[in-house]
Amino acid sequence: MRVIGNLIWFIFGGVMMGLAWCVFGLLAFISIIGIPWGRACFVMAGFSFFPFGKEAISRSELTLSEDVGTGALGLLGNVLWFVFAGFWLAVGHVMSAILCFLTIIGIPFAIQHLKLAGISIFPIGKTIVSKEIAAEARASSAKSTVEKLRSK
Repeated sequence: MRVIGNLIWFIFGGVMMGLAWCVFGLLAFISIIGIPWGRACFVMAGFSFFPFGKEAISRSELTLSEDVGTGALGLLGNVLWFVFAGFWLAVGHVMSAILCFLTIIGIPFAIQHLKLAGISIFPIGKTIVSKEIAAEARASSAKSTVEKLRSK
């Protein structure tokens, strides 16, 4: 089912938003300072091309440790990202979602566009994994949090 969903998604709109992510990635790579944002753009472009069966998850939740992208610098990077590109990509995804909601068959695609719109606002510090890995990482993170709370 994921393959069929991804194929229909790619043909009827996913390719356009994926290319939009690639354009912003190339623009970010033009300036040396934008390379971290460009890298995030290309990761998100792959997700935007074929989103079914995958999920965006915080790297800190996946690895149970903080890194540059999940800490204070990641927050600063996300704010800069939102100002220069995130808002526009989110608008593109929301507009695509509205078009998909107009048909009954497009509702799952509209929901996916809305998820991508949310991710496009603050993509730094996130990574794309399969739904199964995301569920396992969340369970492991919850288990770790419970153990920390019990030890207090």
